[in-house]
Amino acid sequence: MIPYGKQTIDEADILAVIETLKSDWLTQGPKVIEFEKKLAEYCGVKYAVVVNNGTAALHLAYFVAGLKSDDEIILSPLTFAATANAALWQGAKPVFVDVNPKTGNIDPKLIEEKITNKTRVITPVDYTGRPADLDTIKAIAEKYNLIVVEDACQAFGASYKNKKVGSISDLTVFSFHPVKTITTGEGGAVLTDNENYYKKMKMFVTHGMTKQNFVNESEGEWYMEMQMLGMNYRLTDIQCTLGLSQLKKADYFVRSRRIIAEFYNDVFKDFKNIFLPTPDSFVEQSSWHLYVIRLAEKLVNSRAEIFKKLRAKGIGVQVHHLPVYYHPYYQDLKYRKGICPVAENFYDKAISLPIYPSLSKDEQQFVIKQILDIVH
Repeated sequence: MIPYGKQTIDEADILAVIETLKSDWLTQGPKVIEFEKKLAEYCGVKYAVVVNNGTAALHLAYFVAGLKSDDEIILSPLTFAATANAALWQGAKPVFVDVNPKTGNIDPKLIEEKITNKTRVITPVDYTGRPADLDTIKAIAEKYNLIVVEDACQAFGASYKNKKVGSISDLTVFSFHPVKTITTGEGGAVLTDNENYYKKMKMFVTHGMTKQNFVNESEGEWYMEMQMLGMNYRLTDIQCTLGLSQLKKADYFVRSRRIIAEFYNDVFKDFKNIFLPTPDSFVEQSSWHLYVIRLAEKLVNSRAEIFKKLRAKGIGVQVHHLPVYYHPYYQDLKYRKGICPVAENFYDKAISLPIYPSLSKDEQQFVIKQILDIVH
């Protein structure tokens, strides 16, 4: 089965991890600090805090943004449920805004009408790795004194107006799951230029404890204080070592994905039964985490059959994403279908094709042939 996505691990990655396994530090050691430093440098931002997965990173970002009970957060429904779930953990209410029909990203023209006196955060999701309209969203946030927490879990290595994603929003969240641009097995990070956010995050990810700036008098060199209710969201040195090795290849990984996407686009451009992803531009350069085609309207009712046939041919297609409020848990919270009709229509037509750096030319050709044979 050719999967829709997979990690790219080479001998250098393996040797680096082995070296750390032989070292004195498996966790809470120097590789964590080094990975955070290198991530910040890569993205052109002052601070990075690594955590054990992208969901934890979202929760951490919402926490330091001050999202709390009875607040509202504006986001797109076309995302993995964690984007909204992490807000629920803070007691906040997700307010879903519809998407741009071409990109699947949140439509900035629809944001202001959803802002209330309870709104605290706007979370643009960089769907498939393509940056949202970040400048427009940032301007809206500044107008209403809101915080932008960018869910860039799919967009590591992407660029917006020649700036790396991670350097633009108040807080930016990444995931290092195996199917993402770079991987640490499981892992995530939050990036920011705000020193206060950074200090709070460093404390939160290790149970809210600190070994400096004590409230009470220190009792000795062993002394530490819990100054907030935090979590154990730590990422190990083993994982950070893999991340450091992967980071050296991040631009190559993105470039490889882009070449595959351009090849798909070129072959499929005259095929009338599918709509293709928006190509890169000066404004938005995708990480190409996903390559999502959309079926023509006449084929929507055949998607399940098309999906099944492609799987039977050995192509591990997938669908991204079920609108968050379709999930039973959100239905129990009184969300109903019809809130975001464009996102729902986008989902109804979507199929994700295989795209990852090690996808061979022969495999790409095989995927294309099956699509042309089956989608008609």
